[in-house]
Parts: sequence; structure tokens; C-alpha cells
Amino acid sequence: MNPFNEKPRAIEKSFQNWQQMYPKSYDKRTVDPYTKTRIILMNGTEFEANWFSHQFARHVDDNDLRRDLAMARMVEKQQQLKISLLKPANETVLEHTIGYEQLAVDLTAELAKRELDCYVKTALDFALLEDFDHLYRYANLLEMEQGIAAEWLVGRYTEIMPGRPTIAHHRCPLDNVRRNICAKNADTQTVLSTMIITAAEQQTMNYYMNVTNFACSEQGRKLYQEIALVEEEHVTHYESLMDSTATWFEMLLWHEYTECYLYWSCYMTETDPYIKALWEENFEMEIAHLHKAAELLKKYEGKDWQEVIKDPVFPEPLSLHENIDYVRKILGETVQYTSVIEDYKRVDDLQKDADFFRYQNIINSCVQSVPSHTVIENFIRRRGADYRYQVAPGPVPELRNRREDNTDVGRKPNAAQSTEFFCNK
Repeated sequence: MNPFNEKPRAIEKSFQNWQQMYPKSYDKRTVDPYTKTRIILMNGTEFEANWFSHQFARHVDDNDLRRDLAMARMVEKQQQLKISLLKPANETVLEHTIGYEQLAVDLTAELAKRELDCYVKTALDFALLEDFDHLYRYANLLEMEQGIAAEWLVGRYTEIMPGRPTIAHHRCPLDNVRRNICAKNADTQTVLSTMIITAAEQQTMNYYMNVTNFACSEQGRKLYQEIALVEEEHVTHYESLMDSTATWFEMLLWHEYTECYLYWSCYMTETDPYIKALWEENFEMEIAHLHKAAELLKKYEGKDWQEVIKDPVFPEPLSLHENIDYVRKILGETVQYTSVIEDYKRVDDLQKDADFFRYQNIINSCVQSVPSHTVIENFIRRRGADYRYQVAPGPVPELRNRREDNTDVGRKPNAAQSTEFFCNK
């Protein structure tokens, strides 16, 4: 599929009335978990496109250009609102959060498994273990407060057990910035990976930042507060991989191309007929936006789209599915790593005065008050053991004890064994 070969319709033909914009919500009791995660992904993708367009408009003074951006941006906002309203009113914030973290785990794993740029793959593998642990923390809170076993919400496709403990995720901001790719020299899949994961993590950060004060308990509010700040780290981590040398017009083209690819992927992999039709509808809208972006690139910079996207044929559809074996492998081999400036090191190899330790001593000065830890400790105190869903004993022996929450792994030297990240070659 080459989206540039598709015939676009006029952008204004995508505007919808109120009846068309308000969709039928899914049934939270019967929805396929990956239908729900696709919805969350596309909500975030539309937000990223909309917000990029706003920032673009704020950095130019040509009102003809700003009007062109505004036309497409209004369609993007209608798309986002329609997609977000697929979530039913009776699905709680915490139930929906489980979908966010399942998406983070399985999307990150799927992108990492197909990524040929070793540096980008390592960035994905590193943060994967952190979102995996967030799923475990939220699942314990959900079972404790609402009596709902998250394993049924994730369809038992994604395990629920400790990853790199959340207490270890808090790093000095200096250590969260990565090296950027160059889109002109990178594989199309690599550019897509950086843009897709940034949009997904940004949506997660926004969601947690916005719902923190809606959590129904003090421990819930505190857990969202903590993990929202980790998601801020993840957004910094991923956005710095994106091509920062590309022009606004080049990035507009890439944004629209990414949306086309994702809607096409959703259409190709969706199992719900009603939702599948929505993905097809949105794909047609994005084709119009993509061709408009190519037109603007030519008009304002004199460039053909082929100069920016040299291989326009879509990679294979992005499929969301279970990744249990892959997550286990990454967990068993890299749990003891942290990031240092633009790379990664085992905590065991850090200097005693490393920024990681200094920041940890500030933010986690009292371990017993760290929300992600107290949620698990409170659950164990009430039930005798934490809540997990596993297909086998965890790959990290130090994280197998269900009667005690480990706060050393990934945070203190020699707290666990780790080998090395690996590349796809």
C-alpha cells in the first residue's frame, strides 16, 4: 500500500454533523482487549497530530498557511473526539487505565521486535519494562478497590507481574534525553516507530495528568501522580529520538503518513465490524490530509514528497497481540539497567555520585512513602500476597516473592543479574 497513490477527497467533505460524530460505544464486558488498545492508540495519534498542527501554526505568520492547517486540524479534532467517545460511560478511569498499560506493553514490544535500528530498539526495550511494571501496580489497585481482576480486562494476553520496579524509574532528567535519528537516512519503519511510540506515550502522560485528581482514593491519586511523572520521562525519552532536524513541513508530511499507516493497520487487523468501518472512514480522511501536506511541502519549500519519504510503501500492518515470551526475555536480561545521558548502564556499574543516585535520594528519600510501593504493600497486608497473572514463574528470581515488594531491583547495585540488550539483525 502506497498512500500517495490513493485518490484524495476534498478535506471539507470530511466534516460531520453531531449525529455522525457521536459513535456507538463498545461494550466493556465483551470488547476484545486489542480493539480497546487500538482505540487508545488512535486517540493518542490524533492528539499528537492536532497538537503538532497547533504548534506549527504558532511558529508561522502566513495566514493562508495557518488557514490550511486549521482546516485539516478541525477534522483531526472531530476524529479524536469520535474515537475517544468509543469508550463507554460505565468504564471506570482505573479500568480504562489497564487498557493504556496493555497498549504500552504490547505496542512497545511489537515495535521493538521489528526495529532494525539497534539504538531505537534499545530505547523501546528499556521503557518496555517500566510500562510492564505500571500495569502490575494499577492491576493491584484495581483489584483492591473495585474487586476486578485485570487479567480478564487484558484477555490473559499480557502477563501481570513486577517488571523493573516503578521506584527505580525516577531518573535525573539529564538522563532521559536520547540521540535523534535522521529521517532522510532512516528506514521508514524506524521513523514510524519513533513517531508512533511518542504519540502513544504522550497520550498516556496526558491521560494520567488529567485523571490524577479524579481517582477515588488517596492511594489512587498518589499512584497516578507518581506514574504520570514517569510517563513525562518516557515522552522525553521517545520524542528525543525523533528527527529534530526535519522542517515543519517535512514533519507535517510524516505525521500524516503515520496516521495513514496506523488507520490502515487498524483496518487490516480489526475484528469488530463496526470499529473496522470507522478505521476505514478515518483512513480516507487521512489520505486527504497527507496529500494536502505534500501540496504544502511543494508550495512552501519546493520539495516533492519523494525527497522526504523515499520508501512510501507501508511496512506490514502494525498488529497488537500477545508478547509474553518477548517481554519475559527483556525482563530477564535487562531489569538491572538504567539510562545514563544518552546510553544505558547496569546500576552496578554507576559511580557512587551518579546523577541517578542523587535524584533517587531526593525523590525517594523515604521508600515507605513511595506510592507504587505502598499500593503493593497495602495489598499484601490485606490479602497476604500480591495480585498477579503469570503463565510461569517470573524470569527474575528477586521479583518472585509475592509477600514482599522489592524496591532494590533496578535501583541498587547487585540487586539482580542482567546481561545485555540485543539487536535485530
